[in-house]
Amino acid sequence: MIRGMVSPSSRPPIAGQQIGTTVRAPKTAELIATQLRRQIVHGELRPGMTLPPEMQLMEQYGVSRPTLREAFRILEAEALINVRRGSRGGAQVTTPEVSVPARYIGLLLQIQGTTINDVYDARTLLEPPCARLLAQRRTDDDIAKLRDVVEQVKAQVNSTKPFVPDAESWSRLTYRFHELVLEGSGNKTLALQGAVLANIAATHLRSKIAKGNESDPLSRFQQTIKSFTKLIELAEAGDADAAQQHWATHMDGAAKYLLKDDLEAKPVVDLFY
Repeated sequence: MIRGMVSPSSRPPIAGQQIGTTVRAPKTAELIATQLRRQIVHGELRPGMTLPPEMQLMEQYGVSRPTLREAFRILEAEALINVRRGSRGGAQVTTPEVSVPARYIGLLLQIQGTTINDVYDARTLLEPPCARLLAQRRTDDDIAKLRDVVEQVKAQVNSTKPFVPDAESWSRLTYRFHELVLEGSGNKTLALQGAVLANIAATHLRSKIAKGNESDPLSRFQQTIKSFTKLIELAEAGDADAAQQHWATHMDGAAKYLLKDDLEAKPVVDLFY
């Protein structure tokens, strides 16, 4: 038995639970995963560190190799470790990327039949206050990262005449700017929520560009650069009110453009499958 583990038969009944009700006891692999997860979250096991060899962990927990590997699979699915096979293999602690929660929350939105319009409504409510916080809390590094994205967008627009955006690179760059605005707010909760929505919005944008709408003039893309640049200037000046108002106007205009076609009422699931 894992050290510190209480036998199910010795646990007192949970408040409000009828005596005699069947309760599923956690599997040993789940308990091991919980202990390792706790150590990772608390920083006792840091990204880049390699867990002890399997034999050592099997002895420590008093379990078989299949049970230990099941615990590893749980943590791998959560992107908390990466298991490498072979003589030089082992389980290495990793840092989960935003794409991990985005994938699951996006799945929930899809199951509920959420529309693209619904997603953009949420983004319009979320991002302008973050632009305000960016102006209040910005660092030199925040401004530098935003300017770097703008320079990459300019380079892409000036790369071909006439300019025809590549769906993948254009959506990646423009939504990287949005992500930096969210991160620059200094509020991790808002940044994570916004990143989930940005992930879905980027997929929508790629879908729209892939349609090959040739009616978009060069001025439209230049306007995006101008709007991004203005937000940077307002944030750098610390003008929180103007930054929020400008980004609200930007988000509203972008939503009207991106939702003017048949994708407006399309369920999110149709973008992915």
